[in-house]
Amino acid sequence: MRQIWITRAGPPDVLQVREAPDPIPRAGEVRIRVEASGINFADLLARMGLYPDAPRIPCVVGYEVAGKVDALGEGVTEFQVGQDVLALTRFGGYADVVCVPTINVFLRPSQMSAQVGAGMLVNYVTAYQLLVVMGSLHQGERVVIQSAAGGVGLAALDICRIYGAETVGTASAAKHEFLYTRGLDHAINSRGANVVKEVRKISKGEGVELVLDAQGGPSWRQSYSLLAPTGRLLTYGVSSLAPEQRRSIPSLLRLLLTMPRFTPVRLMNDNRGILGVNVGHLWHKPHLVRSWVEQLLTWYGEGKIAPQIDRVFPFAQASAAHQYLHDRKAIGKVLLEP
Repeated sequence: MRQIWITRAGPPDVLQVREAPDPIPRAGEVRIRVEASGINFADLLARMGLYPDAPRIPCVVGYEVAGKVDALGEGVTEFQVGQDVLALTRFGGYADVVCVPTINVFLRPSQMSAQVGAGMLVNYVTAYQLLVVMGSLHQGERVVIQSAAGGVGLAALDICRIYGAETVGTASAAKHEFLYTRGLDHAINSRGANVVKEVRKISKGEGVELVLDAQGGPSWRQSYSLLAPTGRLLTYGVSSLAPEQRRSIPSLLRLLLTMPRFTPVRLMNDNRGILGVNVGHLWHKPHLVRSWVEQLLTWYGEGKIAPQIDRVFPFAQASAAHQYLHDRKAIGKVLLEP
């Protein structure tokens, strides 16, 4: 098999394709011939040496794949060789062959391509946990979505539309037209606009019920200020570190020094909440995550969600794929194909 290795912590060019023997599925696992692998910001942070959950470098990362079952481990009866599937992998998804426990494998709907399958899982599960599970989203609520043109942002936009929420998205001006075609109600230029002022104008000074914050650090203070009473700040990343391309001690120190502090007393007095999401820390709750994926697949079959694939890079261009994400050029999901 072929795998994409992080050979050392550093910029995108530390990624390298290597050969290895095909793995043998263990009891309760299926082996998948991968047709597409999803790239997530966590992969970029892992490559930079900034993701403590990742395996020790050198390593192979990757959280999601789609492909065909080509071998069954002992005791596996719920899948058959040749079936189209999508799967959550922690880690090792940057490979053309993976072995995955059956609890993390899902039959791919006949109308779903491998690219869409590989681009759906992490982004839509994250958005579902943020909005539905943690955020208790209700019809008519206002939601601010940072990085609305990214994978999680577009997934959140789909889910908000299902629930009848009013959406405010931040993105560069060049992406606004596309976001309106996806159902966004209000777009704010993330490069230059006064987000607080614009949100107050849109909400007529009332604030919003939910803010999805992907940037982290100093952004949390601004996001918190946008909340109305009973509002919830939902944080799920620190993408503000990713443009550095490599680990930077000064950047880490700046992040720590500018990070706001919130006390329970303040939250109580403000009638606001702050909730964090890290899907990777729910690996010990596979049945819970599986129930979310099953709901998402139902919505997909009903035409209610539509994962957006921006670009697909071959394994040999994995470094370029990571650079493309660092440059924030993507609208939707970026994938790797063997």
